[in-house]
Amino acid sequence: MAIDNVHIDHLIQSLLVYLQGKEKALRLSLIAFFSRGHLLIEDLPGLGKTTMAIGIAKSLGLGFGRVQCTSDLLPSDITGLSIYNKSKGEFEFHQGPIFNNIVLVDEINRATPKTQSALLEAMGEKQVTIEEKTYQLSRPFFVLATQNPLEQYGTFPL
Repeated sequence: MAIDNVHIDHLIQSLLVYLQGKEKALRLSLIAFFSRGHLLIEDLPGLGKTTMAIGIAKSLGLGFGRVQCTSDLLPSDITGLSIYNKSKGEFEFHQGPIFNNIVLVDEINRATPKTQSALLEAMGEKQVTIEEKTYQLSRPFFVLATQNPLEQYGTFPL
């Protein structure tokens, strides 16, 4: 995906209509995205991080997935799982939200360390292994994770 400063500035300006005062966060998010990295933002809930992630995905014409982390979230809630189809007599794999170009992992530090680790292979290798089968993830692939300040109740360290 080739893009230059003019396009990035235009993209930022168009998103600032919906995200007033978030130019720095937008710029940093786009730097992370175009450098094929991932991003962790620590901030209080309700300040536009979800809107920003959706806006970036839509502006670039990419698939978007969201994971709302809670203490009872399981790794399979992120990666997907096989469900038995009785009429076919076989298991069918159902993809989780990780199978999108841009994945918002909201309040990642509310998930247990075991569930947090479900993201490591995806972020590091752009693939996930589920039930001994490896699936390649969409390209580009970008995780934008948010975490609440650690002093908030119900958080786990990353």
